Amino acid sequence: MQDHKQTQAGILFLLGSIGFITVVDTAAKYMTTSLPPVELVWGYFLGIFTCLLGYSITKGRRLPHLLATKRLLLHFGRVGLLVLSISLLFIALRYMSLADATAISFTSPLFITILAIPILGEKVGKARWLAVLGGLCGVLIIVRPGSGLASWISLLPLLGAIAFAGFQIATRLLSSTESTFATLFYTGGFGLLWSSLALPFIWVTPEPWHMLAFLIQGALGMGAHLCMIRAFSLAEASLLAPFNYSKIIWASATGYLVFGNIPTLNTLVGAAVIALAGVFIMFRERRKQA
Repeated sequence: MQDHKQTQAGILFLLGSIGFITVVDTAAKYMTTSLPPVELVWGYFLGIFTCLLGYSITKGRRLPHLLATKRLLLHFGRVGLLVLSISLLFIALRYMSLADATAISFTSPLFITILAIPILGEKVGKARWLAVLGGLCGVLIIVRPGSGLASWISLLPLLGAIAFAGFQIATRLLSSTESTFATLFYTGGFGLLWSSLALPFIWVTPEPWHMLAFLIQGALGMGAHLCMIRAFSLAEASLLAPFNYSKIIWASATGYLVFGNIPTLNTLVGAAVIALAGVFIMFRERRKQA
């Protein structure tokens, strides 16, 4: 039985990861007016890999040992899913508000819970299912079916959510055998490789401020992935799934501060439902482990 403090730490690491990712998404939406979305994905991973190389220099001869792995293909496939997920989201952000795209992407925890059963062999009880479905109800309150979001653009973050669910499941699989640094290094390296494939077809020369933004995004992304890897090493994927919904709170805040988008009543009510779902599962787990 997992230690309660360990589970709580996993939840906090995931929340921190989501906060960093939301800042990256906000910056990406701002830059979609000047650069192609897929090039922004490349810049994001360029920033991550640059930060990782700087850190690697301090490790010297230990680097080959730190990068040792017997699961290279899983690393490669995992990062491919991440690049696909981010690319679809960044494309959607060019046409949609940050809150709307984020809300649609919240189907990801449902896919995580479903995939965790056959792939990870996790047992998902009624409480976790209720928490996931409760969070999804909060998302529906925000999205308001029939409000105009139902277009081909809205399919992009939905497909991205499926890819991201696969990425998080793969992260859980790797956490049992791989070091945090190795997982993060392969995320940056393979992410740069995957995202470079499209560059010959969409390249627009970045301005100096773009490159600085890429570096800052990379540092934030590095922090986000460190937190996520740590979270999945401390707690089960299906338990963490409902807390992905907290991103709507971050997205609403940054959307208001950066783009002047005032959260609607639906957003506030939906966010409250989402938060309650996460709090419910946390206290349920505490009682179970007491």
